[in-house]
Amino acid sequence: MPLMGYINMHDAKTRLSQLVEAIESGTETEIILARNGRPAARLVPIAKKRPIRLGLARGEFDVPDDWDADDEAIAALFYGDTN
Repeated sequence: MPLMGYINMHDAKTRLSQLVEAIESGTETEIILARNGRPAARLVPIAKKRPIRLGLARGEFDVPDDWDADDEAIAALFYGDTN
């Protein structure tokens, strides 16, 4: 159902589910809604976010056994010497 130009509000109300389906399916990338022949709103797909992939770098590098050996010294730099 390719649309040319604008679709008026009354038609949009009666065909809303069809319009949303056209956007979701990719048949239409944008639908302009008009009021009294003038553009009033735009119906566009929502950008989908990529899912966060945990463990993506698993096995890519080795963490040394003493990786947190300097924690106290670093904390002292931020908070001052508490001893």
